[in-house]
Order: sequence, then structure tokens, then C-alpha cells
Amino acid sequence: MTTDAATTGSSLTDAAYQGPALEVDHVLYGAIAHEGGRTLVEKFEIPVRSGRAWEVPAGHVCRIVTVEGPQVGDLNIWNRHNPRERFWAARTRQLQAAHVTTFDRLWSTLPYLRPLATITADTLESYGVDAEGGRVHDTLGTRCDPYVNRLLTGADFDFHCHSNLTRAVRPFGLTEFDVHDVLNVFQCTGLNDRDQYFMKSCPATPGDHFELFAEQDLLMALSTCPGGDLSVPLWGPDAHDPIEVCHPIGIEVYKLDDAVLAGWSAPTSPAYGGGHGLRAQPWE
Repeated sequence: MTTDAATTGSSLTDAAYQGPALEVDHVLYGAIAHEGGRTLVEKFEIPVRSGRAWEVPAGHVCRIVTVEGPQVGDLNIWNRHNPRERFWAARTRQLQAAHVTTFDRLWSTLPYLRPLATITADTLESYGVDAEGGRVHDTLGTRCDPYVNRLLTGADFDFHCHSNLTRAVRPFGLTEFDVHDVLNVFQCTGLNDRDQYFMKSCPATPGDHFELFAEQDLLMALSTCPGGDLSVPLWGPDAHDPIEVCHPIGIEVYKLDDAVLAGWSAPTSPAYGGGHGLRAQPWE
């Protein structure tokens, strides 16, 4: 038996993952985004072609800022107390979108599967979709790394995002094996008509920002991509060192007043029993 999508109110291209658990309280998170009721507790800049890790306690807001000009940042996030719980780009693509913005959530890995952070502000949200299908804040791609650079060019380079993140997390007892697929903040990407990943010039201007509300105690790490604003190809016949289009990225962490957080509670994991079929089946 077939079902006509028109009669069911759904479409074959509707989101595959749907349900009340994915709904976000726009009133609560809209209030969190309001710049009143917050106190700046930490502020620093990440220089070009480097990385830094920092803590964001639950109930705080982290703002990522293009302080001087367009610049792509590769972001990793972990539960501060358990680095096995970390950002899961693939599931975030499915539950939210391939490019994320205000009110989207960044989800953690199994078996935890809960929001690490919720996006509360995005000054590039109005960019939308450009003529080539490009969008910003990408979960499609991952960090550049010295291994793929060696593969494509035959040369070593120690300041790709993977290496920058590896150096950044060492003070927190983490290693290269803890660095994971990223959220490419301020990066404009898409899929071309051959279903291949493309990158475009970053559309950010000085002062643009992207804000995350910490749903848990978090460790964040960000690399200022060595490609800068990605207006110069990193690989291929037109590639050359794009140092002239690299800029620092600013980080600001804010503590919210208790009144702003009224009604908020930390997320919990799905209450799956955890059997994985390893016990006897009920029909056996």
C-alpha cells in the first residue's frame, strides 16, 4: 500500500529525525541571548594559525568573535569531566542541519546523546543560502590536518587545525586521539552539482559573532584555520600560502544572572537500557 504525501501533510524530503525532544524553548534561549543579565568573566584572542582550549561552565555563554576580519575557526567541544562525551558532528547534521544557526543544538556522542551547547546568537544568520548553495557554520567538513596535507602535497606543515587543536588540549591532559570532527565556525561551504564539498570565502566582517550556551560543564578548543578566510585555495594548482588573509579570533565567556536561567535545567541522556541485544532475546 502506498501513501500520498499530500494527504498526510508530509514530504519525502522532510527531515528524517523529528520529535518533541528536538524542540527548543525560543523564549528561554531568546532571553539568554539578550545581552542584559550577564557578566564577562574571561576574554582573550587566539592568534593566527594557533589554537587554545578553555573551560565554559554550565549555564555560561561563550561568544566567538571575528575581531579584525574574516577568519574560519575549527571548534571542538567535550564534557569537561568526561572527554569521551564530545561533539558529534554527524548526528548534529541529522538532528539539526548541515549548517547550524540560532536555536540549533550541538549534540554529544553515544552513549550520552544530549546537547552540549545551544546556539543563542549568530550575526551571520541572515547570510542564508548564496547563489552557489553556500551556507555558513558548517558540520559537513572537518578540520584540515597534516596527514591530508602530506597526502596531497608531499610536504609537512605543522599548523593545520588538527595540529593546532592537538597542542591546545595538551594542558588539559588530552591528546591527538581526543581531537574530533569540528564545527567550522564562520566557514561557508556546500556541495556542488557533483556532490563534492566546496569552500568559499568567509563572509564575516569585524565584530561578527557566534554564541553558544553551555548546557554542561564544557571544555572548548578552537583553531584559527591556517587558510584564514579561505579566499585562497589550500590545495590545487592555484594554491599558495594564504597568510595575508589570516586573522585572530576573539573569545568571550559570560556568566548569566540566576534570573535569566529560571526554567533551565541541564539535559539528560536517553534512558536506553543499554543491552544492545547481548542478553537473550525476549522471543527465545
